[in-house]
Amino acid sequence: MPTLYVENVPDELYRGLRRRAREHRKSIAAEVISLLERDIPTAAELKRREHFYRQMEKFRSHKSDTRESLPTSELMVQEDRER
Repeated sequence: MPTLYVENVPDELYRGLRRRAREHRKSIAAEVISLLERDIPTAAELKRREHFYRQMEKFRSHKSDTRESLPTSELMVQEDRER
């Protein structure tokens, strides 16, 4: 497994990282790995996202009968006022 060394980390950033690691009960190195895993998508994650977006496109493009059969809020208010 590769090793990553980071130099010249600003003091304020390091303190924030150390505080966050303590809050999550992790070492600073483990917290950095967690942040990288969260913010840098792997090839598998990119593939999963692509699949999700394709599914959402299919969902959005699908015409639903219920959308057309439901009254608009304006119509519902108007009908309520006419009672």
